[in-house]
Amino acid sequence: MSDWEDEYDEEGVAIQRPALKSAQTEWKPPCDGRQRQSLFFGVRNAFRFGVPREDRDGSGAEGCQYKSRRGGRDVRSFSQSDGRRSFGSQRLDSSPPVKVTVENASVGRVIGRGGAKIRELEESTGARIKINKGSYEGEVIIFGSPAAQQKAKQMIEDLVSDGNSQFCSGLRRRPDYEGGDNEQRNGSVWSAAELQAAKVAPVCVSIDWNTIRENKAKYDELKWRDLPPMKKMFYTEAEGVSMLTAEEVSEWRKENNNIFVDDLKEEGEKRPIPNPCRTFLEAFEVYPDIMENIERVGFVKPTPIQSQAWPVLLSGEDLIAIAQTGTGKTLAYLLPGFIHMDGQPVPRAERGGPGMLVLTPTRELALQIETECSKYRYKSYTSVCIYGGGDRRGQINLVKDGVDIVIATPGRLNDLQMNELINLRSITYLVLDEADRMLDMGFEPQIMKILLDIRPDRQTVMTSATWPTGVRRLSRSYLKNPMMVYVGTLDLAAVNTVQQTVLIVHEEEKKSYLFDFIRNMLPHDKVLIFVGKKIVADDLSSDMCLQGLAVQSLHGDREQCDREEALKDFKASRVRILVATDLASRGLDVHDITHVFNYDFPRNIEEYVHRVGRTGRAGRLGAAVTLVTREDWRMAPELILILERAGQDIPDELVLMAERYEKHKREKEMSDPRGGRGGRGRRDGGGRGRGGRDRGQNWAF
Repeated sequence: MSDWEDEYDEEGVAIQRPALKSAQTEWKPPCDGRQRQSLFFGVRNAFRFGVPREDRDGSGAEGCQYKSRRGGRDVRSFSQSDGRRSFGSQRLDSSPPVKVTVENASVGRVIGRGGAKIRELEESTGARIKINKGSYEGEVIIFGSPAAQQKAKQMIEDLVSDGNSQFCSGLRRRPDYEGGDNEQRNGSVWSAAELQAAKVAPVCVSIDWNTIRENKAKYDELKWRDLPPMKKMFYTEAEGVSMLTAEEVSEWRKENNNIFVDDLKEEGEKRPIPNPCRTFLEAFEVYPDIMENIERVGFVKPTPIQSQAWPVLLSGEDLIAIAQTGTGKTLAYLLPGFIHMDGQPVPRAERGGPGMLVLTPTRELALQIETECSKYRYKSYTSVCIYGGGDRRGQINLVKDGVDIVIATPGRLNDLQMNELINLRSITYLVLDEADRMLDMGFEPQIMKILLDIRPDRQTVMTSATWPTGVRRLSRSYLKNPMMVYVGTLDLAAVNTVQQTVLIVHEEEKKSYLFDFIRNMLPHDKVLIFVGKKIVADDLSSDMCLQGLAVQSLHGDREQCDREEALKDFKASRVRILVATDLASRGLDVHDITHVFNYDFPRNIEEYVHRVGRTGRAGRLGAAVTLVTREDWRMAPELILILERAGQDIPDELVLMAERYEKHKREKEMSDPRGGRGGRGRRDGGGRGRGGRDRGQNWAF
């Protein structure tokens, strides 16, 4: 039987205690992990610092009996007599605890790396130290005898005051600070003899943050001073394009979904806006390989966003592309990206990493973009899809083998970046695809970290279906003097090829409405059913399976292989019913979806637009059915605006619901001028939240 046993407190800290191996040792463990940790801190440290085994089990020359009682407990502690480590008895509860207040910024100095400093303090003083960290300052609580408490208090105060002027990795030598086996305590983790032998002085670091901020530009210049040359301009305007008059260009843009182009350059004279390329040949006449791929795929003519985006991107400008879903934004940035990589002065073999990076919000969209890359096979460029839930080791191996294009979700790419498993300095062409969705999903911190390692003179493309405040802020931060191309209007508007039907129902009626809809589906119909929760997706799909319906479900709790299989079955029409969360509302390219059924109303009006945009794609017609309950009343005014812009019928019940909500909001503002807590939905008042539930209104459906 081992002389020592491991125990773990509630925070997972290992505690060594003597095993119950003889009648000589009486052991009564305390009630909880924290008490156990405090009782045997000395025992564990003795074990860590090499006490002879005969002393540990209490049977050696200095053997003692170790007892633990809930009141007035005795524990082993260090004594430094005769230069040997031995154990004595000390009553830790003999005096009330002493408290020292420390600023949060200094708490780390007391704890030390991995808890080394606090252990050092406890060993040196015989006291026990506990730290409670608050919002602005921490509280250090010292237990033990009055002498031990005073000694520990003095050392902590000296440590904190010394660290306020300069942070050093160790306690300075004090007359009353006995170091045990070490001959001298100095400002290093190494002993004095080791330092003398290596002729290394203690390292002290002083950080002047103000100077760092003031010299940010200088540091950036040093970081990027060795960058290889880069080329951005690859556009040769076709003769037919250059001969277009301003009136002809304006008329063409108006006829093609009101294309609007703007120069967002903040300083200096505005740049001329390139004329649109109305055919593939006008855009890529000097790139026969691109034309060969387009002809092989079978495209007839560019979409409006492609016609105007290609001249801008081939001219080397940063671009913000705003267009409704299903309008060809992916191809708008991929083809110029191929040409950009092929035209760089540094050969592919010498770049040391990928040349193009596409950041996307979801795994499904990342896999879809990779499929598009593989479809064109331009110049034998290789691509890799990096996403959470996939084979991490396999993704790393593919990156190490060498790739040209990386399509990634921000979380997994940030993981590889922070572990130095991918080189981002070689990226010259960056795409932030579905930027609004990435911000909605909380990816902004990861995006910011990723962009820190990408050369600042890169060419950047940002695509989005909406133009909210967060996307505008991101564009100002990470794009340089971009041009904006947007199709239609910057105001939210659902696709005008979709017939939108809104039904006002009670919560308990929703399932019967859904199954009535499914029973009336035609054999060729394909429906995407959106729900708000993963458990609802599983519940509905299970009910459909029990009724003999072929159905798949798609949500974040499913394994990645199951998600890919569900989407593959739906695209191939092996199943014609897919129940999904908002995971499927962005970027999924399934052209033949005939219906979208909103079983639960989305959390904000932007998601409604994206859901509806899953149907009516590529020039086809579609239909959307949306169930609205009393809990969704705060969304009614915004929904009415969307329906009006798309020329849809507006139910009288929805108008009544909006009026009731607006009246309720005015009454609340009058009763609470400060605004109150309100709902927990969107920051601008939209979305569902507690503020819109169970208000006790008299609803008349």
